[in-house]
Amino acid sequence: MEHNKRRFTSFITLIRSTNIPKVSLIMGLVGSIITTIVGLSIPLLTRELVDGFSVATLSWTLVVVIGIVFILQAIIDGVSTYLLAAVGQKIVARLRERMWLKLIKLPVSYFDRTKSGESVSRVVNDTGIVKDLISQHFPQFISGIISIIGAVAILLIMDWKMTLIMLISVPVTIIFMIPLGRKMASISRSLQDETANFSGDIQQTLSEIRLMKASTAEPYEAKKGVQGIGKLLTLGLKESKILALIGPLMYFIIMAVVVLIIGYGGIRVANGTMSTGSLVAFLLYLFQIVMPITSFAMFFTQLQKAQGATERIISILDLPEEVDREGFVKEKVSEPIHVQHVSFAYEGNDTVLEDVSFTAKPGEMVAFAGPSGGGKTTLFGLLERFYLPTSGDILIGDHSIQTISLKDWRKQIGYVSQESAMMAGTIRENLTYGLEEVDAISDDQLWAVAKMAYADEFIAAFPDQLDTKVGERGIKLSGGQRQRINIARAFLRDPQILMMDEATASLDSQSERIVQQALTKLMHGRTTFVIAHRLATIVNADKIIFIENGKITGIGKHEVLLEQHTLYREFAEQQLTNGENSN
Repeated sequence: MEHNKRRFTSFITLIRSTNIPKVSLIMGLVGSIITTIVGLSIPLLTRELVDGFSVATLSWTLVVVIGIVFILQAIIDGVSTYLLAAVGQKIVARLRERMWLKLIKLPVSYFDRTKSGESVSRVVNDTGIVKDLISQHFPQFISGIISIIGAVAILLIMDWKMTLIMLISVPVTIIFMIPLGRKMASISRSLQDETANFSGDIQQTLSEIRLMKASTAEPYEAKKGVQGIGKLLTLGLKESKILALIGPLMYFIIMAVVVLIIGYGGIRVANGTMSTGSLVAFLLYLFQIVMPITSFAMFFTQLQKAQGATERIISILDLPEEVDREGFVKEKVSEPIHVQHVSFAYEGNDTVLEDVSFTAKPGEMVAFAGPSGGGKTTLFGLLERFYLPTSGDILIGDHSIQTISLKDWRKQIGYVSQESAMMAGTIRENLTYGLEEVDAISDDQLWAVAKMAYADEFIAAFPDQLDTKVGERGIKLSGGQRQRINIARAFLRDPQILMMDEATASLDSQSERIVQQALTKLMHGRTTFVIAHRLATIVNADKIIFIENGKITGIGKHEVLLEQHTLYREFAEQQLTNGENSN
């Protein structure tokens, strides 16, 4: 009980935080109430029409009044329905906006442990459930209560004996509907969670469709997808069974009460103690009472679903964002970078880096070498402030990088990865991605950086040139072309620090030569960090740092490590000798 109360309180707090359009909500509810009240008058008008029904005595005034009432009810109902739907849409839009802005501010560690499809499901599906409750089920609930209270009050005045017979349906309906509603809510929550998991799996598979096909993993993915669909089917069938129970059950209760009222009312009409019009009015009021009661079960089911969705929405909104301390802004990085006794471990895992220390002077090229899994990529993540060190610190001059504006720090970093990351869109959009005042960047500037990255020739060969669409993750371009656009983007950002994760490792020899020329040009005058999978690319580095199992086991130039570091010498003999033989 206490848990349900907390969930409801959280739900109300979340909805209020969206700055509800109160005027539209009030007008919509008032319109819904007016529609209900007008609807309560229809059985009474019908009674008068039926009781005085004959061609000779037909009251055309009454017919016109009933017609006007129906038209007014339809107009007011349409306006109120639109206003309430608009309120729901605006609330869900603000919720989605809050969640989206939150998600893009969350640290990389959140996405390390959460499927992107699951987060998408929270933004789209869970907020949609909240919208349906506010714009559809809540107004029905309010108008239903008014309809029941009004109808019962009128009927008690008209004939209290008949009213008591009719009200037998209410407790009978409640007895059956409450447990069915609870069961429905439980199934619906499971269905929401399973939908989020399924969305995550589907999105992951489709985003790596080439890996799946290259690995001939269609049977595995087919089996996994069918299992996910099967789980959704099982839960959907359970939900359908309850709905299949609710419909016939309500029909049975309504028809039983109708038969009772017609039977008892027919006797009263025959005895002359009740008019035919009153019996018709009773039947109409019966439906105005029973139908809202059936919708109450759906309202409480939807309310519980919305409360469950609220919990998941709040769980995301309450997550800590990336740590950023405004106040100290460093426009240009022109001081040494000191990594001092840095250790790091991912959540719940063993230590990845242990007591790592080194200094990178302005303009130096510092390369990281060593066996895979040694912690080189993690160190890049710490330098970019994707993660915080478990212990130790990274300084720029005398200042911890944690005290510098996060936005300002990352503006000084140009990252060129092995994967050549690109966004779906045009070449122009990829070159200017993340930059402020994009409209102020001229085509001449874009062509200039493209030329510096040796990308201008292939861009000019496309019919749409800078406006060429590159496809999802740049799939319409070759690896070398994607890499050169990434380098051109780095030139446009003009960073003081370069970070390169073996940017030429996946390229053919011709593309590698062109990209390496562009990188050499880009590295000039900048502090450069390189992860080296092939030692041939770093033999001229100012400093090579050899990392094994998260620890630095050697620092120095290529010649020094070749002489003093056994494992580095083995790496060098194996790779450089093979390189010579292959040439």
